[in-house]
Amino acid sequence: MIMTKKFKIVCKYIKDLSSETPDIETYLFVRDQIQKYQLGIDINSKALKNKMIEVNTKFKFEDKGNNKKKSYFEIIYSTIVKVNDEIKDKEELEKILLCDLQIEIYPDVEKSLLNLLHNSGFPEIKFEKKVDFENLYKQRFN
Repeated sequence: MIMTKKFKIVCKYIKDLSSETPDIETYLFVRDQIQKYQLGIDINSKALKNKMIEVNTKFKFEDKGNNKKKSYFEIIYSTIVKVNDEIKDKEELEKILLCDLQIEIYPDVEKSLLNLLHNSGFPEIKFEKKVDFENLYKQRFN
């Protein structure tokens, strides 16, 4: 278990994993279009007992265009964290859940999503740039 001053990860697991490609025509079409797919991220959390928080990080890899033929890939990665008792400030807690924690679990989430894509018939996919959670967090307030 990784200990930091502000929080500790109690456990983490894949809550949901989804890959949908309805038929071979779609697969062949998507294979040529997959570089246009975009990664979407959604993070939500809910309080549990004993000052623990369940944080669900959802990564969707999808075609935002109007194509009829498309595949859909999604992973929901759940992390249970215990936040340090000294943290009372809502903004500080938000930064921990939306930024610090995400930076820590990102390598695992990315690897799981890439495995899903590779096992779904798209072995050439890799994510060129890492998600910058620090930057995403700051953008929320602009």
